[in-house]
Amino acid sequence: MNNKLKRELFSVPNILTYFRIILIPVFVVFYVNSAHSIKCYIASVMVLIASGLTDMLDGRIARKYDQITELGKVLDPVADKLSQCAILACLLMRYRLFIPVLAIFVIKEITMAVLALVFYRLGRKLKGAHWYGKIATSSFYLITIFLLLVPPGKVPAEVSDALIILSGVFMLFAFIMYLRVYFVMWKDHKDNKPNKRY
Repeated sequence: MNNKLKRELFSVPNILTYFRIILIPVFVVFYVNSAHSIKCYIASVMVLIASGLTDMLDGRIARKYDQITELGKVLDPVADKLSQCAILACLLMRYRLFIPVLAIFVIKEITMAVLALVFYRLGRKLKGAHWYGKIATSSFYLITIFLLLVPPGKVPAEVSDALIILSGVFMLFAFIMYLRVYFVMWKDHKDNKPNKRY
């Protein structure tokens, strides 16, 4: 193992990302058992908080100490998507309305991954998340974490339904807008236009 690879594998931000990925099944196990145990419910909340803190820390450390790596660029979004999928799966046990949201999420992420790979081979790629993507992600976390943290039965059905629909609408809007950007990228590629910032 060369020194560069070793530094990437064992950099502090990447170690925090590994830890965040490990926490995902731990959170799911605690949350699944939280319906019958208040201790498991508290544990699931603590694990979720720990996951959020590591997510914040790894990015800050990477930027502050110049430890941004190619491995980290791949692992961090993977950890994000796995976390979101786990949260949705857990919420499905209490809120069946999350089924279409999960369907939108899966279709969106698979489509985006395929398109990213195709355009990467063409020498083109998105330059980070766009404002609509950030809004969709922020609203998703705010809504889902709120529904996860509030004990079962404490949120009126009208409120939970409205929040779930809102998260789905933001997610679908972001998906459509990203498809529009990829369409523009494809047209520019066909017209042999230079690779600008998309």
